[in-house]
Amino acid sequence: MTALKALYGGTFDPVHYGHLKPVEILANLIGLSKVIIMPNNVPPHRPQPEATSAQRTEMLKLAIADKPLFELDERELRRDTRSYTSETLREWRQEQGPTQPLAFIIGQDSLITFPSWHDYESILGNAHLLVCRRPGYPMAMKDEAHQQWLDRHLTNSADDLHRTPAGKIYIAETPWFNISATLIRERLQQGESCDEMLPQAVLRYIQEKGLYQ
Repeated sequence: MTALKALYGGTFDPVHYGHLKPVEILANLIGLSKVIIMPNNVPPHRPQPEATSAQRTEMLKLAIADKPLFELDERELRRDTRSYTSETLREWRQEQGPTQPLAFIIGQDSLITFPSWHDYESILGNAHLLVCRRPGYPMAMKDEAHQQWLDRHLTNSADDLHRTPAGKIYIAETPWFNISATLIRERLQQGESCDEMLPQAVLRYIQEKGLYQ
């Protein structure tokens, strides 16, 4: 079997343990060899980040400095247009070749809305979907056609992810860490402690730069 690589996108404003820990556990569960973290520039589904692209990049570098599983990819930050996953994965597939198993990591909340994503059907042509469970979200899609789409691609076998280059959806039993970037920003604004929520190097950087005040 060929080593499976995964892409993990997000705003990371700031990066925190709720981003990192579930993915580290996922990597152990299914044998991920590398997770490429890719910060968004202009996220299609949410407001603009508070920290600049350079600041978010620096925080990510600090967060993964001692974590060899992770690698940083800044390609979306170099674009001035919206960051569409379908386009990024098409580009990544061309670079990695047709046989390399590739995956894209999302949360269960994103799976439910996945059919609303730009050119969503092309995504499984270029990668598997790895879904981290989230409590309180349904396992069913909103309509029958999308449920059939999910059922058609769903697998319970991690081996399937390694044997084929793309096309499978795997829902992983990863733990939920009740941490969000919004909560961290609010706590920082109120002068409350965030020590348990994000790496100390990231917290020091935030304090040094006066971010989220």
